[in-house]
Amino acid sequence: MLPVEKPAIDGNKAEYDIYPVHDLGNDRIFSDYDSLARKMAEYRNVIIDGYVGVRFDTLVEELGKAFSKIGTEPLWWSVSAAMKTPEEIDRLIEPYLGGDDPIFGFRAPMELTEFFDSAKLAAIKPDAGARINIIYGTGAALAGWDGLVVYADIPKNEIQFRSRAASIANLGAAAPYAPKKMYKRFYFVDWVVLNRHKKALLPKMDVIVDAQRETEITWAEARDIRKGLDAMSVNGFRVRPWFEPGAWGGQWIKNHIPALSQDVKNYAWSFELIVPENGLIFSSGSKMLEVSFDFLMYEAGRKVVGDECYDLYKDEFPIRMDYLDNFDGGNLSIQCHPHKEFIQKNFGEVLTQEETYYVLDTCDDAVVYLGFQDDIVPSEFEAALKESAENCTPLDVPKYINSEKAHKHDLFLIPPGTLHSSGRNNLVLEISTTPYIFTFKMYDWLSLDLDGRPRPLNIRRAMENLCFDRKGEKIRKEHIAHPELMEKGEDWELWHLATHPKHSYDVHRYSLNSSVNVKTEGKCHVLNLVEGETADVVTEGGEVFHLHYAETLVISAAAGSYRIVNTSGREIMVVKAFMK
Repeated sequence: MLPVEKPAIDGNKAEYDIYPVHDLGNDRIFSDYDSLARKMAEYRNVIIDGYVGVRFDTLVEELGKAFSKIGTEPLWWSVSAAMKTPEEIDRLIEPYLGGDDPIFGFRAPMELTEFFDSAKLAAIKPDAGARINIIYGTGAALAGWDGLVVYADIPKNEIQFRSRAASIANLGAAAPYAPKKMYKRFYFVDWVVLNRHKKALLPKMDVIVDAQRETEITWAEARDIRKGLDAMSVNGFRVRPWFEPGAWGGQWIKNHIPALSQDVKNYAWSFELIVPENGLIFSSGSKMLEVSFDFLMYEAGRKVVGDECYDLYKDEFPIRMDYLDNFDGGNLSIQCHPHKEFIQKNFGEVLTQEETYYVLDTCDDAVVYLGFQDDIVPSEFEAALKESAENCTPLDVPKYINSEKAHKHDLFLIPPGTLHSSGRNNLVLEISTTPYIFTFKMYDWLSLDLDGRPRPLNIRRAMENLCFDRKGEKIRKEHIAHPELMEKGEDWELWHLATHPKHSYDVHRYSLNSSVNVKTEGKCHVLNLVEGETADVVTEGGEVFHLHYAETLVISAAAGSYRIVNTSGREIMVVKAFMK
């Protein structure tokens, strides 16, 4: 969990920063319920809206204590009284939940108002005789009150932790479900609907509360948060990365990022930049406040990604980066991702997953599984997959699937429909377009998930998307990048790691000893320091970002230009991903 105050960092050590912050200036973030209650007490009417997963019961209880200290007794109104019944909501959202499918549904084209009884909502009126009226709960702003608008936000990782603990429920649900079922409903219904509500409400927000710590909130004036977002949109930012264990997870992340908790079996993923779930951390003095990434796209998305990209994808940030760590772990599942037409028709997504594997580190025996053997027969492969799934028998992987030796700084090209997997003992920087749950697993090495159960397979959907012509020598020619020198200066080189024609983004890599100037040319650049200990990235606007090995940094399209400065004392390499 994000602490209230940022832990002290040893300036003599070049270590990965798990809490990258963006400074709002002094006295801009407050860290107690007492100060928030005093702020609210200046108004007759207060609206506390917020995201699913916020514990409004705790929020009300703690604010009640704070109001008592100043001798004020608010009149509380719960907007949940106007919500439709759980049974009505279940019928409403049923078309978007994918039936018995354990993972996939369809992004709900709904508005939050549809979850409420309009007559009951209209009947909630502030009491003219009360000293303070406070309406609270997800959707509180829909009651139409005039007053102080407070928005309580919560990071997606904390929502998932709470769902696994069964301490929260889905929007309008009577009780918690099993965590994976809850996640499916979050992803395809709750988050989609509430993001539309959040976007509409953002210009009206007066106060933003970080509610991920139930009894220790931080909060700030919304105008200060919007000012901070605007600064990011013309310079750049790091999102808050977060880390998850997994069935095949490894030890590289644990060994190389000492600030992380070591009290876990492994870390399989680092969510470097998977923005549907990442947050942005603001700081004031030592205090920290996190908001979800979508705040930035709603405030200034066009400046962040550039005109051309924004016109195509609107609020969807198009590029993601994450780490897959299976050092001393297991193989990733044999899998593929859907074609764009398939994901749009079947799941309502804007983008599909167009992946590349950049090998940041590896062992001598490591491979990447990519494409098929030359003699592949699709029907035989499908029959073998089904036999393995039904009888829990090993698949003869080398008989059907091609593998390539993994070398440090290789880039493997995995457009939609390409069979792939990372063999054990790789640290992969996965560069992709943004969706990230649309993985059709065909074979999972008979391994079990952390809950002790097999992970769901999607053989049928995989067979509908696989490109069986991606095999043999074609893999080596078209699915492994062959770096070409594009430009060079006195002590720097720019290499093109050309992606596949089916990729909508491209990859460059800088090698430099001192510094190099880079123009954004109206595009957002996603950087990662893949060799060397440290580098500084200085924008045209004067913002300085201190980048450590393996950290990811986004430079906004509106930044215009920036300078990468080597501070390692040896040659460094920086990967840059950008939309074509």
